[in-house]
Amino acid sequence: MTNRLVIFLSGTVLALAACGKNDATTNDAAANDVNVMATDNMDNAALGDATAPLTAQGFVNAAAASDKFEIESSKLAATAGQSAAVKSFATKMISAHTGSTAKLKATVASMSPPLTPDNTLTAEQQATLDILKAKTGADFDTAYAAAQVDAHQKALDALNGYAASGDNEALKTFASGLVPTVTAHLNMAKGLK
Repeated sequence: MTNRLVIFLSGTVLALAACGKNDATTNDAAANDVNVMATDNMDNAALGDATAPLTAQGFVNAAAASDKFEIESSKLAATAGQSAAVKSFATKMISAHTGSTAKLKATVASMSPPLTPDNTLTAEQQATLDILKAKTGADFDTAYAAAQVDAHQKALDALNGYAASGDNEALKTFASGLVPTVTAHLNMAKGLK
């Protein structure tokens, strides 16, 4: 009986040791995949992915960051954009997102306890902004249009998701109230291509 136990344990140790002998490339690739997935999950939560329900504070932060991205990228478009359509759209986005930021601040100020929006851009939003800063002319217009479609689709998904299953009634009303406006912005952005 003792011999069987020793053989079993020896086999188990050898099997575990063999499993641990991955080359460095495989380990690095796996670690990279985990890092990418973790970053994706954080970005999805920050952006309000419909599959990841947000808390009131999470939604407020995502909405504030979305507005900030729209304003900052549209300020770039107002100066770096080549086409009149891009510049006109950018002016509308600056105005509309400044307005939605004001509505968000008014909504959270009336809550008990009030929430404070954190408009820190996600890594993805910052990377997109950095890419836009490096572009000019028609290249800028194309990249800006694509960024606007992506950002408005994510914002629309976040608004619909929170309106359907959010944890704060005032913010659910805020979210559902913005859905028609963001839908219109998305359709306008798609027309820029």
